[in-house]
Amino acid sequence: MAEIIQRDGTWAFDGSTVRITPGLHRSVPLFRQTYGEVSVPLEAVWGVVLEPERRRGRLRLRLREGADPLLQATGGRLPDAADPYRLAVDADRTGVAEYVAEEIRRALLLDQVPRGPAKAYLLPGPPVPVSVRSSDGTVSFDGTRVRIDWADTSERVKRATGPRIIDLRDLVQVEWLPNSGHEDGFLRFVTRETVLSKLPPEKDPYALDLWGSARRDLLTALVATAVTARLPHPSTRTVAGNQAAGAPGPRPASALPPAADHHDVLLRRLREWGELHRDGVLTDEEFARTKAVVLRGF
Repeated sequence: MAEIIQRDGTWAFDGSTVRITPGLHRSVPLFRQTYGEVSVPLEAVWGVVLEPERRRGRLRLRLREGADPLLQATGGRLPDAADPYRLAVDADRTGVAEYVAEEIRRALLLDQVPRGPAKAYLLPGPPVPVSVRSSDGTVSFDGTRVRIDWADTSERVKRATGPRIIDLRDLVQVEWLPNSGHEDGFLRFVTRETVLSKLPPEKDPYALDLWGSARRDLLTALVATAVTARLPHPSTRTVAGNQAAGAPGPRPASALPPAADHHDVLLRRLREWGELHRDGVLTDEEFARTKAVVLRGF
């Protein structure tokens, strides 16, 4: 057993699994404490490295592409401090950290673990049900359906549509961008009907606009990961077109609706918001802004 215990957390390697336990110190980010202990099978590991810093080091575990639904859902956008696969190491413990890293490297070599992309998730997502309250509303997932209940501070066009319930079978993918504290983030649920939607997060009834507490909003990655873990693995999908660097996971070409269907969706939304406008739920200005956004999607 190779083990290192730090204020930031504990790594223990038994030859087949790296068990990562977050520390309880207040300096450990809320996301890591909430995500909890992670058991990483050796077959999911691509490599491990000890990164030296001025006063301490960083032990970093690198996972194979497609092995972990958390990394798939967040697209590498988790802040470094919230990354469960990094461990802050005190200067006087770097020797122990290097020993742990060397034991993992030796096991990877002996077991001849491939470095190529995994064809299935090798780590589970968070257990369900899972529910997170964000700045734009509360998002919940029970394993089969996603539910969004809007906050009082959400855009009126969202609150007017009522709670949003999305069946897992209708989902294509999840898109997630963290709230950095300087720029807003979002959690968007892409369905077969909305795959070509151009609505911004603050107007999209299938998206949470993350603009409040960056610490709290980061927890939406729990829901994004739980849903991603239960969607078809990326290796089973066909990439539609060239994917922009750093963009979330690929979309299946079969899920892309024809242009005519996309226009039908936009027209249906215009009709719905037109009714809300006539009923007095949306002001003239709000309806005009929303209408302009939808028309840009044609």
